Amino acid sequence: MISHQGDVLPKRVPLAHRDRVDWHDHADHQLISPRHGVLRISTPSGVWVVPSHRAVWVPAGVAHAHEAHGRTEMQCLVFDPSINPLRLDRPTVLAVTPLLREVLAALTGDEDFTGEQRHNLERVLLDQLRRVEAVRVWLPSPSDPRLRGIAAILTADPADDRTLARFGSVVGASERTLSRLFRAETGMSFPQWRAQLRLHHSFTLLASGAPVTSVAAACGYSGPSAFIQAFKHAFGMTPGDYART
Repeated sequence: MISHQGDVLPKRVPLAHRDRVDWHDHADHQLISPRHGVLRISTPSGVWVVPSHRAVWVPAGVAHAHEAHGRTEMQCLVFDPSINPLRLDRPTVLAVTPLLREVLAALTGDEDFTGEQRHNLERVLLDQLRRVEAVRVWLPSPSDPRLRGIAAILTADPADDRTLARFGSVVGASERTLSRLFRAETGMSFPQWRAQLRLHHSFTLLASGAPVTSVAAACGYSGPSAFIQAFKHAFGMTPGDYART
C-alpha cells in the first residue's frame, strides 16, 4: 500500500519560516500536509498553497519545491505508483477531513504501531482519500514572457492595481492580446488570476502572524471586509478562523 522509504524521506520535517526544500522529484506519489503553518509548493506548471487543513497530492515524477510560511511541520507519506485513490495526474490540493488529518498525523508520528495496526490505519487513510474533495487553489504559471513579466510585478506587489491595458504598456502588448494569452495559458481571465495570486499571498502573510487589516491592504483589497469575504468564499473559513486552526 504505502511505500516506506526509511531514512530516505523523513515522515515529518520541521521547517522554520521561509525554509525551503529545493527542487526534486520522487519515483512514488506523495501526500503532503503541514501539521502547522503553510506550505507553498511550486511545480513547473504552477503554485499551490497548502494550509494545515489541506493536503496536496504530488504524482510520481513531478518536480516540485517547498517553502514554509510560519513555523511549519511538514507531514509526508509516499505511495507506490500503482496506488492512486483519486486517479490524479497532476498536483492537486485536497480538503482534509478531521479523521483524515488525525490518521495522517498518526502515520507520520513516532508511535510504534504493530504491522496490523499500521495496515488498518493505511486502509482508513486510503478510504478517506477516495472521499475527499479537490480544492481549486492552484495558481498556474504562464509561459509567455510578457505574462511572466506581469506575474513577476504582481508577485512582488500583489496590491498593484494597474489594469491589464496599463501592464500592456510595460510589457509591450495590447490588452486584447494579453487577455487572450491569460485565458489560453492559465485557463483564467486576468482578474481571476490576479485574485488567486492575492489569496495565495494572503495565506503566507497570515502564517507569518500579520493582522487581517494589514494583510488586506498588502494584497490589494479595498478593506478588511472585502478580504474576509473573498477568503471565506475561496476557503470556507474566515482569516480569523484560519489563524485559530
